[in-house]
Amino acid sequence: MTRSLPLALATMLGLGSAANSLFMLISPANWYFAVPGVTTTGPFNQHFVRDIGLIFLLVAIALLTGVARPASRIPLWSAAALWLAGHALFHFWEVAVGICGTGALVQDFPAVTLPAILTTALALWAWRDAARSRQAYSMRETLVAR
Repeated sequence: MTRSLPLALATMLGLGSAANSLFMLISPANWYFAVPGVTTTGPFNQHFVRDIGLIFLLVAIALLTGVARPASRIPLWSAAALWLAGHALFHFWEVAVGICGTGALVQDFPAVTLPAILTTALALWAWRDAARSRQAYSMRETLVAR
C-alpha cells in the first residue's frame, strides 16, 4: 500500500474530527439537537458536550500532525485510536447493559465505530510502515558496509 492512501484517510478523519469539535465547542446545544441519537443519551449538558469537543479537537490535532510529521505518527495515531476505540466500546457497553437499543449501534456506526476502526487501521499501518522503514535502512547499511 502506498503512503498516499493512509495519509489521505488520516487527513479526512482529522478534518472531520476538527469540524465536529468546532461544532461542539462553538454551538453545543445545536450540536446536541442536530446529531441523530444524541438526545436519547440523556439531557443536554453544555459542559459535557464541550469537554468531548476538546477531546475531538485533540484527536484532530493528533491525526493531522501525524500526516505532517511522520516521526510522530505512531504515538499520535495510536493515542487517537485508543480514545476512539474506547468511545466506540462504551457505546457497545451501553447497548449490552440496556441503556440503548441495538438500533443505536447502527445509527452510531458512521460517526463512532467506523472512525475508531479506521484510526486503529492507521495506527497499525504507522507501526508497520516504521518497521519496514527500519528494515530497509538496516539493509542499506549492511550493503554499504560490505
